Amino acid sequence: MKSRIGSDVRFLLSPSPCLRASVVILLLLMGSARSEEPKTPPPPGEALIRALLDDDVRRIESGYLKDVRSASDWESLRPRLHSEYLHMLGLDPLPPRTPLKARTTGVIEREGFRVENVDFQSRPGLHVTANLYLPSKHEGKLPAVLYQSGHSGKGRDGNKTAFQRHGAWFASHGYACLILDTLQLGEVAGIHHGTYRYHRWWWQSRGYTPAGVECWNAIRALDYLETRPEIDMSRIAATGISGGGAATLWITAADPRIAVAVPVSGMSDLSTYVTDKVIDGHCDCMLLINSYRWDWTLIAALVAPRPLLFANSDMDTIFPMPGNERIAERLRRLYTLLGRPGAFDTVVVPGGHDDKLELRLPAYRWVNRWLRNDDREVSEPDYPAIEGRDLRVFPDALPADAANDRIDRDFVPLGKVDLPSGPADFPAWRDGLVARIRERSFAAPDEKILVPGFEPPAPPPAGESVWILVEEPPALDDAAKKAAAPLDWEKPHTGGGAVLRFAPRGTGSAAWRSPHPYHIERALAIVGRTADSGRARDIALAAARIRERCGGKNPVRAIGRGTAGVLALYAALLEPSIEEVVAVSPPASHHEGPHFLGILRVCDIPEAMGALAPRKLTLSSAPRELATKVQAIYTAAGAREHLIVR
Repeated sequence: MKSRIGSDVRFLLSPSPCLRASVVILLLLMGSARSEEPKTPPPPGEALIRALLDDDVRRIESGYLKDVRSASDWESLRPRLHSEYLHMLGLDPLPPRTPLKARTTGVIEREGFRVENVDFQSRPGLHVTANLYLPSKHEGKLPAVLYQSGHSGKGRDGNKTAFQRHGAWFASHGYACLILDTLQLGEVAGIHHGTYRYHRWWWQSRGYTPAGVECWNAIRALDYLETRPEIDMSRIAATGISGGGAATLWITAADPRIAVAVPVSGMSDLSTYVTDKVIDGHCDCMLLINSYRWDWTLIAALVAPRPLLFANSDMDTIFPMPGNERIAERLRRLYTLLGRPGAFDTVVVPGGHDDKLELRLPAYRWVNRWLRNDDREVSEPDYPAIEGRDLRVFPDALPADAANDRIDRDFVPLGKVDLPSGPADFPAWRDGLVARIRERSFAAPDEKILVPGFEPPAPPPAGESVWILVEEPPALDDAAKKAAAPLDWEKPHTGGGAVLRFAPRGTGSAAWRSPHPYHIERALAIVGRTADSGRARDIALAAARIRERCGGKNPVRAIGRGTAGVLALYAALLEPSIEEVVAVSPPASHHEGPHFLGILRVCDIPEAMGALAPRKLTLSSAPRELATKVQAIYTAAGAREHLIVR
């Protein structure tokens, strides 16, 4: 089968206009059915959080490159965007380029090409298994293609074996093609489904996404290709489908060594992911930690002005056409602005989410056009399949030093906080830390308390304290689940003051019912929030409202047990009117919760608690190591008498 690329390729490969209209109607009906809410009305808290999410999407997408009016504007903005992008992948700073320890464990000879089974370590113990396809004979240096695999479920053989026809075609046509295994479902397997399947919500606090690992593995794959004498590093393309389409964008946006890109069915926009709830069909490898609240199209925009073919299928339910069309239009405007309209194009073919011939042919031709100045039509022979076991890098035992299944625990470095040396240094230390917390973990605006019908209570007698007793949010991970305490656990701490039981968003009357497990928690993260950061904001806003209602005549204090005590603490850091915090049985680290985007790259709970000084802080039944660290900071602040440890 042959295919053409160009402005008319969509109509060459798509159904007739009448059938196309039917397809669009069917897609809309499918989307409507897929996202239909339960017949019973959603809880009031769910309506509030959905409205917040939809408003976030509108705000973020309306800001896409709004200040870029010329090529010089783009060139001025691009370095900052590139830095933010690497940060959101967990790659700022980049990990050290440790020795690759590359080795070839086997060679397969086929007519016209050969395959080398390759292993290298992108960092110590992080094994990347790959198949390198090379022409049997060639002269001079070869252009190369980095092929990023999607999720294919090939077991011990690895994802790479499902995409061998790409390697065979490129090698048979004078290219080197390195097909990478992914972390999830790779030959040496790790985890992509960390949050919703394994309840590793601390990924959000750590600022970890498996997308960052896939991008880093691809960066080191380019380093490996540089060691091969037959490769022309000035002519490198990247392509892949599904998770591999996303990974194609990760590496091309990150590394200028990629000259040409063809992401296939690998990206949609926030309207699709969040408003249309399509995120429910995607794993964590498709998402970065959106601390800077990016429009998703900015990732692909970082490819510009390099040649980019955006390829999709018109019945793909996890990358539906409305989102594809919005992305394509935004990118088309940018490439035109940069004076390279011909370097961007789209291809749409009939069918669902699949690595089909109709998508492979345009990719082959796009790479030929831009790496070889060859715009001829292409075809794909029927290559005999190679047995998956023959393509294994490790046919028998896996490497004993493999860290792939635990790389999430140390891939992103923890923030290091130097403690203040004394009272003179403490104010600058505290203010700097709180500013970083706000910038990195609380950048999203929250003007409303997302608690249905919240009203401050009537003021008590002047001078009497108003205690905000924060209800514990539902635990999403096992580490955060604690045994129930007696109902009167707060009485010894509040001293008889007026007590307002407060259930922030997602708890009590403000609870939500996700249409898909953890849909809301995951959707919040890709618009730059977490459920817990919103809860801390609710407490802070409630405190400000109470203070205003009382005319400043009543001290406002906050108390909580478990993660709720830490939420009260962060509310106090955000809202100075909270004069005291009591944390009962708090967790020792944000690894246990509460979870804020990237907070562990800034600090952990002890440093945040220390930043409350000189305001009063009471720790009851706190872990010893937590209390010891907080005591050291309060002592350095000259406020040790304001810390009570019970």
